[in-house]
Amino acid sequence: MRIVFAGTPEFARVALDAILSAGHQVPLVLTQPDRPSGRGMKLRPSPVKEAALSHGIPVAQPLGLRLDGRYAEDAEAARQALQEAAPDLMVVAAYGLILPKWVLELPQHGCFNIHASLLPRWRGAAPIQRAIQAGDERTGIAIMQMDEGLDTGDVLLERVVPILEHHTAATLHDELAQEGAKAIVEAITLLEAGGLQPRPQPEEGVTYAAKLDKAESPLDFSRPAVELERRIRAFDPVPGATMTLPGLDQPVKVWSAMALPHGPCGTAAPGSILDVSPEGIDIATADGVLRLLALQKAGGKRQPVAAFVQGWHPDNSPQHKKMENT
Repeated sequence: MRIVFAGTPEFARVALDAILSAGHQVPLVLTQPDRPSGRGMKLRPSPVKEAALSHGIPVAQPLGLRLDGRYAEDAEAARQALQEAAPDLMVVAAYGLILPKWVLELPQHGCFNIHASLLPRWRGAAPIQRAIQAGDERTGIAIMQMDEGLDTGDVLLERVVPILEHHTAATLHDELAQEGAKAIVEAITLLEAGGLQPRPQPEEGVTYAAKLDKAESPLDFSRPAVELERRIRAFDPVPGATMTLPGLDQPVKVWSAMALPHGPCGTAAPGSILDVSPEGIDIATADGVLRLLALQKAGGKRQPVAAFVQGWHPDNSPQHKKMENT
């Protein structure tokens, strides 16, 4: 089939590679404009653009797709490119732009979206992170026929993926990217054979995965330890979970932690340091103890707690004196 692909990050690149490996023609790729990245803030192409160029596929990077919007010239150029590509289908994966009606209707078979949740749960921008944060036991991939709503179209195919205790947003992302690549190739094969069976999404069970915000990074120790542990995993690598520690001018990032639901807090206020050792930094929470296992100082690298505490010297704190005597 002739397939136009629209996507931006690594999650989408995996799907593009799978479509190409399955032998389909991709006459055009849409992706976000190059963005500044790294310490030098140099403009860098998206993973999807890099993959497309490596295969010699033309790339369009419009700032917008609304023909009557702020970037109307970009949209008109994109429309011309799409018309020339004459796609049977458009596949969309984490593209970053809302597709207006004219785009949805241009391909013969419309637009398929690779969404990283079991719809209608976690429609929206951050389904992987919100599923971990909420303590869901499973998630998955939904191949959806796109309409003008926010992830409201008919589900064409699903793959279920369990969420395990060790999953971070990064590791679950990688598993879902692979499942999404397999699922979209299967959906295209079924489309060619006339075997797709669209299923309208139920009205019950709808939740929305709000976009991640840096303001969510600080850990709130008035919450239970199990909730904070999930939050740390959900925010790895972005935006990261942060907290302040005595003796340090800037917040540290917490990359790994263990909830000790039955750990003794006594009368300690939430956020109090209960113990410091090479095994962990124990923090009182509203319910249970959170043991910090991997941290990162501002400007530093991720460290296991045993290495972190060797370079952390909160002057005159009882915990530091205890650590020196162990």
